[in-house]
Amino acid sequence: MTFDTQTPIFLITGGSRGLGRAMALGLADKGADVVLTYHARKEDAAGVVSEIEAKGRTAAALQLDTGDMASFTRFETQLGQTLGETWGTDTITGLVNNAGIGINTPIAETSEAQFDQLMNMHLKGVYFLTQTLLPRIADNGRILNISSGLARFSYAGFSAYAMMKGGIEVFTRYLALELGSRGISVNTIAPGAIETDFGGGLVRDNEEMNAAIAGNTPLGRVGLPEDIGGAVAAMLTSDTRWINGERIEVSGGIHH
Repeated sequence: MTFDTQTPIFLITGGSRGLGRAMALGLADKGADVVLTYHARKEDAAGVVSEIEAKGRTAAALQLDTGDMASFTRFETQLGQTLGETWGTDTITGLVNNAGIGINTPIAETSEAQFDQLMNMHLKGVYFLTQTLLPRIADNGRILNISSGLARFSYAGFSAYAMMKGGIEVFTRYLALELGSRGISVNTIAPGAIETDFGGGLVRDNEEMNAAIAGNTPLGRVGLPEDIGGAVAAMLTSDTRWINGERIEVSGGIHH
């Protein structure tokens, strides 16, 4: 697998842990450099940077609250400075909109504050961060939005989260249409249930939930972060440049 540019640089939001960390390491394994963002886990982010550098690639970590739209202009300026100082360029090869949280609350108990938090991080923030960063994405570059299998199948307690992810899938199709003239392809990766601390570690730490999901998955297990990291890296190489505007679920075939 190869990339479309000699020195590919991908920005991954929420790259300090979980799926974002796996994505960053997967891209480094394929020969890409990475700028990752973190919200509060500065030490974790620095650890991921060190892991990437140990693979012979270059990386940087920047603080970003993806739910704070007012901070995006400042972040874009900081990104430009980092790109210039570290790589001698002012553009990135691609953007992976990954950052977010999971809130597991029944519809009857979901508060407006919880709904707004999810909307700001997973939908509104993704929309306006992408908008802000469009001038930084090189022509013929890539955008990959992270959705969820929960936008296709339903588990109680994730209604608000899944609604936002459904919106992201629509956003992906419109981005693909409007950015086609620049040669930028845009796709969605939709992970299934993965063993991380997402949603308080519900899938990873609840043995009953883990077993139930594995039992409904043809491949017989729950997903691992590396399953998603590898898929994301593959979707950003030149081998997949003709895939555009698509939703690709990476879930082991659960509930098909």
